[in-house]
Amino acid sequence: MKEAKHPSFEKASAAGFLIALGIVYGDIGTSPLYTMQSLVENQGGLAAVSENFILGSISLIFWTLTLITTVKYVFIALKADNHHEGGIFSLYTLVRKMAKWLIIPALIGGATLLSDGALTPAVTVTSAVEGLKSVPILQAHYSNQTIVIVTTLVILTILFSIQRFGTGVVGRVFGPVMLIWFSFLGISGLVNSLTNLEVFQAVNPYHAIHLLLSPENHRGIFILGSIFLATTGAEALYSDMGHVGRGNIHVSWPFVKVCILLSYFGQGAWILANKDSGIELNPFFASIPSYLSVFVVILATLAAIIASQALISGSFTLVSEAMRLKIFPTFRITYPGHSMGQLYIPVINWSLWFITCGIVLHFRTSAHMESAYGLAITITMLMTTVLLTFFLLQRKVKPIFVYPLMAFFAGIELIFFFASVVKFLHGGYVVVIIAALIIALMFVWLKANQITFNYINTLDLNDFKDQLDRLRKDERYPLYQTNVVYLTNRMRGHIIDKSILYSILDKRPKKAQVYWFVKVNVTDEPYTNDYTVDMLGTDFMVKVELYLGFRMRQDVPRYIRTVVRDLMESGRLPEQHQDYTITPGRAVGDFRFVVLEERVSHAFHMKPFDRFILQTKATIKHVTATPVRWFGLQFSESSTEVVPLVLSDVTSLPILERVESVN
Repeated sequence: MKEAKHPSFEKASAAGFLIALGIVYGDIGTSPLYTMQSLVENQGGLAAVSENFILGSISLIFWTLTLITTVKYVFIALKADNHHEGGIFSLYTLVRKMAKWLIIPALIGGATLLSDGALTPAVTVTSAVEGLKSVPILQAHYSNQTIVIVTTLVILTILFSIQRFGTGVVGRVFGPVMLIWFSFLGISGLVNSLTNLEVFQAVNPYHAIHLLLSPENHRGIFILGSIFLATTGAEALYSDMGHVGRGNIHVSWPFVKVCILLSYFGQGAWILANKDSGIELNPFFASIPSYLSVFVVILATLAAIIASQALISGSFTLVSEAMRLKIFPTFRITYPGHSMGQLYIPVINWSLWFITCGIVLHFRTSAHMESAYGLAITITMLMTTVLLTFFLLQRKVKPIFVYPLMAFFAGIELIFFFASVVKFLHGGYVVVIIAALIIALMFVWLKANQITFNYINTLDLNDFKDQLDRLRKDERYPLYQTNVVYLTNRMRGHIIDKSILYSILDKRPKKAQVYWFVKVNVTDEPYTNDYTVDMLGTDFMVKVELYLGFRMRQDVPRYIRTVVRDLMESGRLPEQHQDYTITPGRAVGDFRFVVLEERVSHAFHMKPFDRFILQTKATIKHVTATPVRWFGLQFSESSTEVVPLVLSDVTSLPILERVESVN
């Protein structure tokens, strides 16, 4: 099987370093905008904090970033690459053969990651815009939260509107902007830290443990709900591995981590110096000199936009993978950039915009949004831990090492999860509802495919070779098309869906020179593009199985052109000379692609639950991409035929002839 070549996957470079900054760290890099603010507000404001509280909070952040982000993701998860691709669905395809139930953590993790993608732009952009309150000349205007909301909605609308043009041009400036952002975080944090060097004592885990057990911590264990905000972007390190390479993440993460930590140390030092001042601004913006406030707000807004862009692009990639794994409805995908990596899915884009704007209007302030933030991503991390456990076992790591290590991470994440559960009533229900709806959608799609297989009748192609041979030579029937291609996902060996042969022979005899039966198989590798062919000992029947990676476009006509060329060059398929053509010497005839769509009619013999699932899927399909568009057939001759899923629905119904009496 072929796979994409990544000669620099393990290597680091200056250009790769910049790209990694722009793509991978947007979410985690903007966490200093709101994490410390959340901690202080939940404690009761600046006046309620103490030195022990600040040292304990920073210590918790330091060790969370070290254990979860550095050890679990940078050192362990990055090793679980699927042909140089990362992310929860890539991980799932690596281990799915080990146990069927592993689809469950994959579905849950993917759904919660998508729901988090709707909340992140709302939180980051709102937090950045609220920084305008720290600009002296703008305080009078932006003290009104409605102005903040309107500005946030305008920025978000522009951001989602430009997605259809691709991000190639904007993407080139992401790296330099984030380099400036992280450098600013590090320098400003270091400068503020110099006013109180005691904050560096926070590297001692004693302060973290002491705060969790201390009565002066007003929230107890639930303080971890705010601490977790500092590491919510950790999943992106793994998901974006294929875009930037493992080597560039290994080199760039230490720089990013140091800059982020310095920002937290600096905010802690500023809080300790000003806790009696009565200032109620966000500690991040308040700790910046007023003459730099405009520059910082602009820079923070750009960083928030980049973080949002990364989540939006990541959502497109996540959904496209789920589509090809047949666990998500097939929506139209376009490729606006110069590479396959730049996806645009209109339905997902505008759904995210609608949900994100709804979140802004519902919560109004970043502080309220933070109360909902983090709950979903804790679930994603737990699901990743489950899949990573099976990956390590698959790689022959001894269970005596795997289980304790993964139990350690699962234990930490469970503590974060239970600490975040309290957020449910304070807004966390929003992301839980979104995730639940996505899980329900995925379940319906997956279950409907399984149910359909149970009701399909099949036939052996070998039993119909003579009929097809006679039909293609029968002068009584006009030529339907030179090549008739049937697309099916139900073909095993020579056994094929009965509906296809019914369409060719019974519904309307379709005379053709060559009959094609094509099945698209989605492989566990991301960039496979292979095929197998079997002509059943004829020169007029071609059974093709395409093997496409889960990140490859299913552009069937283009692949079929390659297959036709190969078969004709090998002499297995006769040339099809065209009398009328704009291409001199053309030896390939015309094609018609036929797609069969099963519909559920009354289905009296079907279980009520099965009927409900299939009817729900049929309803969803009204807004999905048609098979014609999904398989890239919109510019080819194509037909869609509707057939009943349960053949008993089309059998004769008893009826008595009414005999009229004759007077």
